Amino acid sequence: MRVLIVGAGGQLGGELSAVFSASGAEVLGADREHAEHSVDIRDQASATALLDRLRPDITVNTAAFHQLEECERSPVEAFAVNAAGAMHLARACAATGSRLVHLSSNYVFGATPVVEAGMAGPRPYRETDRPGPLNVLGASKLAGEHLAAAWCPDHVIIRTAALYGVGVSRGRGRNFVDSMLQLAAMRRPAKVIDDIVTTPTWSGALAAQVRLLAEKGEPGLYHATCGGCCSWHDFARAIFEEAGVDAALTRTKTAAFQAPVRRPAYSALENAHAAAQGLDIMPPWRDALRAYLEQRGVRARGA
Repeated sequence: MRVLIVGAGGQLGGELSAVFSASGAEVLGADREHAEHSVDIRDQASATALLDRLRPDITVNTAAFHQLEECERSPVEAFAVNAAGAMHLARACAATGSRLVHLSSNYVFGATPVVEAGMAGPRPYRETDRPGPLNVLGASKLAGEHLAAAWCPDHVIIRTAALYGVGVSRGRGRNFVDSMLQLAAMRRPAKVIDDIVTTPTWSGALAAQVRLLAEKGEPGLYHATCGGCCSWHDFARAIFEEAGVDAALTRTKTAAFQAPVRRPAYSALENAHAAAQGLDIMPPWRDALRAYLEQRGVRARGA
């Protein structure tokens, strides 16, 4: 089996390359700076030429324009990558018979939390819930979902959330976990918001889930996050506890940062579609955090 990873130089792209390679697949990586397989998904001709030349059985698109504030400042670029780029790959996949696996975001939700009778708060969003993005990133990713599905019948669209993993810590900036551990090491206080709830998702666990859905999932839309949910403050506290470090942690609110971009206060996802097929292998978020820390060589609690 030949697998093409578009966005191979990114955090998830690196994890996916390792997971597919370990399964025996022939893995090809492509992105805008790739020495051998360069592609600009904003351009239909570039996407088509790449698929025509490589003829992969599965094409996984992890490429995205995903910085929240950059998306707000450059909505044309956000839609060029996240929406038109998805369409260009979908058209190329349909023409060459490649299955398209397209990564999307929990930020397609947020405007309309789902509260059911007897519940004290919102429940996690399912694939059947109506999206309601609050910002350009969410809107552009939702447009990309629709275009990918419209142009490539054999598609697997996967929404995920709050990703962290080794790809970031290896020279591409710091993820939230590493940032918290650095603050603790420097004896600096960590002031973390407690009014945004999501599901921290380890890229190592997500890569295994993406591979399984790519190979065995029926065409359609999937959620793939770790199990459960928490606020960013709760996540920070768990990081310090699992790493066995002392840190000064205090609560704050989103409004204190005067952020220029609207963010959903609640955007946890339920992996309902994968679970219905017996394909949901995502661990609880705290178990995934522990596995990531062990992979990084950070002393786990009780070790």
